[in-house]
Amino acid sequence: MRHSGLTSFLTTAHAIIGKGPVAVIMAEDEVEVDTTLRHHQTAGFPAIVLLAPPEITLPASIEGKIHRVDHDVHAEGALVTAVNRIIAAVPGVWLFYGYNAEYLFYPFCETRNVLELLAFHTEERRDAILTYTIDLYAGDLDRFPNAVSLSDAHLDRSGYYALGRPDPLNHNYPKERQLDFFGGLRWRFEEHVSPQRRKIDRICLFKTRPGLTLRPDFTLSDEEMNTYACPWHNNITTALVSFRTAKALRTNPGSRFDIHDFRWRNSTPFDWHSQQLMDLGLMEPGQWF
Repeated sequence: MRHSGLTSFLTTAHAIIGKGPVAVIMAEDEVEVDTTLRHHQTAGFPAIVLLAPPEITLPASIEGKIHRVDHDVHAEGALVTAVNRIIAAVPGVWLFYGYNAEYLFYPFCETRNVLELLAFHTEERRDAILTYTIDLYAGDLDRFPNAVSLSDAHLDRSGYYALGRPDPLNHNYPKERQLDFFGGLRWRFEEHVSPQRRKIDRICLFKTRPGLTLRPDFTLSDEEMNTYACPWHNNITTALVSFRTAKALRTNPGSRFDIHDFRWRNSTPFDWHSQQLMDLGLMEPGQWF
């Protein structure tokens, strides 16, 4: 189903999304839009919303199974604004958001669907899941000049770190159970990335409710929902493997001609399996086995 804009979609969003969960994907360009949608269909999201400009084309087999919304994806804060309007329209559902060429992985996703993941997390009395954005990049930029290749995807196996998140309301002491995470291409090529875009953590899978808002840094207005664990034990974390940073670094004229290879001594091929991400410490199952 196609909607002429977000306002049109929101008039029927409650009926379309139902009990959720819903995946909201924003397509900034045509790169891997179809594989992104298929990946999240396979994960088990019963409702998928694509925010995209009208000129992006999709195979009929996919377009007929999603809800497409014409959207100005290059407006300032386009995704955050759209997500906040959806939160207000459909409270009480689990919502995931991301961009094209980004793929959500969670522990044991090869054998368990997203409904099982969220059922367990809800039993843990948690309404949000911390997600690490893990940069993917093509190993051969001569063959794949935009740095995107599912068959030649690589990631960094080390070089990730965390810093305490300062609380401006408490003399900048670190916030409880919150950290800012860094690493990947945004760390290795930080001279090409503005400071406010260097974090790799997002809260991109959470339960909507009245008054809740997503902030521009991909944290939520409820501070407890930004924590990596509950007070008594660790919780599930997820990974969003993403070509978005690599694609941007190869598209932006200010960085394109400075980067001839994203690989370094700590690069490794990505095998598209959750076990690899857990083995590398890039997500964890918490108490879920």
